Amino acid sequence: MNLALKLRKDNPLARFPRLDTVLMVEEFIQEHDGEFKKKALWEALPKKMMYQTYSIIIDYLLETGKISVDADGKIGWIYYPESARKWLNRKDLGRR
Repeated sequence: MNLALKLRKDNPLARFPRLDTVLMVEEFIQEHDGEFKKKALWEALPKKMMYQTYSIIIDYLLETGKISVDADGKIGWIYYPESARKWLNRKDLGRR
């Protein structure tokens, strides 16, 4: 289900984050890859925001495949399109 539609059904008063806020969270996660759990990451962000807004950003990043959560609950950045393109273009690594 579309994330925005799901959020509207769950909470019709949900507010959506601005682009600069999403980018700030993305950059912070990239810099601190695998260091923080969800709540600790929220507390360590350079700019404060409501936890609901932060949760929407985390849900978006999880759904789009940019971050993952390991067995310990720590959030890591997994979106590396340049590296993936490099490996996909190698002829010696055949795909079936």
